Amino acid sequence: MINLYINNFIRFVLLVFLQVLVFDNIELSGHINPYIYILFIILLPFETPNGLLLILAFFLGLSVDLFSMTPGMHASATVFTAFLRPFVLKNFSPRDGYEPGATPGVASYGLVWFAKYAAILVFAHHLFLFVVEIFQLGDILFILSKTLLSGTISIFFILISQYFIFRR
Repeated sequence: MINLYINNFIRFVLLVFLQVLVFDNIELSGHINPYIYILFIILLPFETPNGLLLILAFFLGLSVDLFSMTPGMHASATVFTAFLRPFVLKNFSPRDGYEPGATPGVASYGLVWFAKYAAILVFAHHLFLFVVEIFQLGDILFILSKTLLSGTISIFFILISQYFIFRR
């Protein structure tokens, strides 16, 4: 159990620093900004209580906000993603339910399951983040295109990380 806490703490720190030092410096044509830090929320164990999930999401987003000088934008988008996570997991649950102690991932449930699960959370996070960032419904096509492009590249990096960084 202690090992689980240590692994998640290391994952939290690693993803925040990767986001701040590497991925925040990637911006292609003004539309593509990969946000992989939400992988922390995506990979938390299935049994994580909803209250703890929301608190962890807030601190994750706040950490990125502090380094990125974006007051509250990432925190609100990450809390929104954490709020949606139990509903998404409920809709994608296997017939027999999730195994106790399991975590979502390619190694546990396969590429197709994980890609669908991660894509919904990533696109929801990005849409919320860009609506808060731009905050003009007149730019809805720009928001949608930015969400689609950034979400696609974020999912690409998240799937790559499953095979290279977070494999068992």
